[in-house]
Amino acid sequence: MQELDKNNDQIDEKFKKTAEEFNKLMLQIPNLPTDDAPIGKNEKDNKVLRKIGDKPKFNFEQKDYLEIAEKLGLIDVKRAAKVAGSRFGYLKNQAVLLEFALVNLVFETLLKEDFTPVIPPVMLKSKMAQGTGYFEATDIEDAYFLPKDDLFLVGTSEQSLLTMRADEILEEKELPKRYVGFSTCFRREAGAYGKDTKGILRVHQFDKLEMFSFCRPEQSKKEHQFFLSMEEKLMQALKLPYQIINICTGDLGFPAAAKYDIEAWIPSENRYRETHSTSNCTDFQARRLNIRYRDSKTQKLDFVHTVNGTAFAIGRTLIAIIENYQQKNGTILVPQILQKYLGFKIISKK
Repeated sequence: MQELDKNNDQIDEKFKKTAEEFNKLMLQIPNLPTDDAPIGKNEKDNKVLRKIGDKPKFNFEQKDYLEIAEKLGLIDVKRAAKVAGSRFGYLKNQAVLLEFALVNLVFETLLKEDFTPVIPPVMLKSKMAQGTGYFEATDIEDAYFLPKDDLFLVGTSEQSLLTMRADEILEEKELPKRYVGFSTCFRREAGAYGKDTKGILRVHQFDKLEMFSFCRPEQSKKEHQFFLSMEEKLMQALKLPYQIINICTGDLGFPAAAKYDIEAWIPSENRYRETHSTSNCTDFQARRLNIRYRDSKTQKLDFVHTVNGTAFAIGRTLIAIIENYQQKNGTILVPQILQKYLGFKIISKK
């Protein structure tokens, strides 16, 4: 004991360095896929589960969304490039009103399902960012970081909805605890150079409505399916054709154990493009951020599971609406579900 006491400071210092190295290595390990996630190497191995809705049939030469939107004064990427550079856009006129109609539709739909509406911070301390699991491996290259302030800009409001409950203990009766957040999101789009450089499909700044849930471990698979059903409900309300993709193990994001994407039909490209995703992150994020719940019977503490899902990514949803609802005379029909928020049924040039 005297020998140990004499070397105590040395042992503590060695242990501290070893623990730091261990934790750094452990943070590089992604979440384990669930047993029912399809096995595969990359996006080519993702599985199409189903296709919903009829693709529009045009009796005229269809145009892409940007050509339509520029003629109607809805989107201006040229002036945005002058002001901020590439991969930015101004939304204008009825496009702005359409965005907030989509926001109203989401809140009207989800508040009935016990979601709490939130407008969260769009910056995260680096410790909080690390806890989300999105800033390891290559993901950190996609994030905007302010070193002077030690703050990351969020890539999705999921990140600040999740970290809101860091180091907290939830009561079992609260679960599932659901939030729907509306925020601006920021992404470098690292690795996307040369892809979708025109328009507002792949931009550095965009608005998004995001669903998030803290739930008991045995609830998370059911909650994940529920989030997918809410995404489908919103897409069906807009009457947009789409397909659902079950993401394979090789294409899962770092924190996800299971994931589904929804892809909307884009007529000008003659293919489906991603508009939504929903992921079950099991206890991966909760462990990193120490978010637990108390069992009402045993009073024992255990880590919650976390589930996230897109309600609407505004830019991509506007693209799908413009393309699928375009008219021969260059106008755009407003989806019927949104007309009650707007007071007009057709978007034409002012």
